Amino acid sequence: MTDQIDNWHKLARYDTNMQGELHANLLRNNDIKVSVQTLSSLPGMNSGAVLWVQDTDLAQAQRILASIDTNLNDADLIDNNTIVLDGTVNRSTNGVLTNDDNGNTINKGGNA
Repeated sequence: MTDQIDNWHKLARYDTNMQGELHANLLRNNDIKVSVQTLSSLPGMNSGAVLWVQDTDLAQAQRILASIDTNLNDADLIDNNTIVLDGTVNRSTNGVLTNDDNGNTINKGGNA
């Protein structure tokens, strides 16, 4: 038996499981311990998710989630290292996306 108290706090609720998992992974990538509670025990129901964090990580997790810009438009994407080819938005990191002779999008170096 330990004297440790579980101080989990509800951080956020998402309408889909995918949104919850995406945000949970963002927090995990920032060294925050996250617990994801799916709102249905039936596989494939996609009824949403709740994220829980320890009280010591709550403020940092709230800051990270608050910093997510959810109102991006095409101009913002282009300014943030994204290339639009033939009407398709392609995110490029450290590489150059271009079209080959057959019109296929290819990566010329780096990661795409």
